[in-house]
Amino acid sequence: MLDNPVTVKPEARQQIQDTLRANKIPGEYGLRVGVRGGGCGSSWLLGFDLPGPSDEVYNVEGVQVIIDRKHLLYVLGAQIGYEPGGFTVEKS
Repeated sequence: MLDNPVTVKPEARQQIQDTLRANKIPGEYGLRVGVRGGGCGSSWLLGFDLPGPSDEVYNVEGVQVIIDRKHLLYVLGAQIGYEPGGFTVEKS
């Protein structure tokens, strides 16, 4: 099992924690990170969700991150950030 397949930047961590608190989202929810679509037309999938049977759950910088095992290879090394307007994902 990987330690941290993705990185959560401090500003994103703060925003995630604030959003969870402000919306009174239950503690068992985490940030789902994945990809939508495939090939050149794929886009990032970010949202709050509950882990399911095909998911791996990681504690990344104090944030519960949920990644479907099928998406793990695609999200490996991604950096989740936040700027005015929303979350950002960069892949190195």
